[in-house]
Amino acid sequence: MSPPSFDRVVLITGAGSGIGAALARRLAAPRTALMLHARGADTASRERLAAVGAECSAHGADCATVHGDLAERGAAEHLVHTTLAHFGALDQLVANAGHAQRQTLGTLDPDTFNEAFAAMPGAFAALVKRASAALETSPRGRIVAISSFVAHRYRADAPFAATAAVKAAVESLARTAAAELAPHGVTVNCVAPGYTRKDRGPSADNAAVWTHAAAATPLGRVAEPADVAALIAFLLSDEARHITGQVIHIDGGLTLG
Repeated sequence: MSPPSFDRVVLITGAGSGIGAALARRLAAPRTALMLHARGADTASRERLAAVGAECSAHGADCATVHGDLAERGAAEHLVHTTLAHFGALDQLVANAGHAQRQTLGTLDPDTFNEAFAAMPGAFAALVKRASAALETSPRGRIVAISSFVAHRYRADAPFAATAAVKAAVESLARTAAAELAPHGVTVNCVAPGYTRKDRGPSADNAAVWTHAAAATPLGRVAEPADVAALIAFLLSDEARHITGQVIHIDGGLTLG
């Protein structure tokens, strides 16, 4: 349970950009404590996370940051330990860190496959295992994991062999966690975005990529990170207390067919 000074303590992985950063901004408010994570592989990554933290602090949240490569053994547990040590509690966990890789099954190499599993379902399982005791004592215990449409839409012209597998694994683990934590009032859900605009990376400024993605989406546009953040924020809210074990698609109709 959160200390009296906070209404809730939230750990968000992958908070330096995109959906994670948008969620942090949306949740930032007085009496909210945010532990924001990014891999922190270089100076630019650390600076981006610091900027998100500063913005959230300006909106009244109590923010701290932590870095770590979730593919490394012990990194996920370290994030939870750091949150508990810094804020004295953990009420809500958002497992957002991850990346998509276009690869066919025929070109998939074992190292890439193993690293993807370690960084996403492996890290998610470790986060939940380490955080469960704290979440079980919270009146607002919530877990949200970010999946992807690629675990539900398979096309030879848009192959995501490793990413589809690891996101499907995350969804399965989330359902297991939902069943195990339900007696303690903790909800566990997945959000599966469709094409979502990026604010960094090779495709961020490639207009042709986003035009193609919008054309492939029945609603005719791609999601903004804030669109996905709004759904996650709802699942963290008291209004969503009776929703658990679900995979909720926010993809503009991409997985209709």
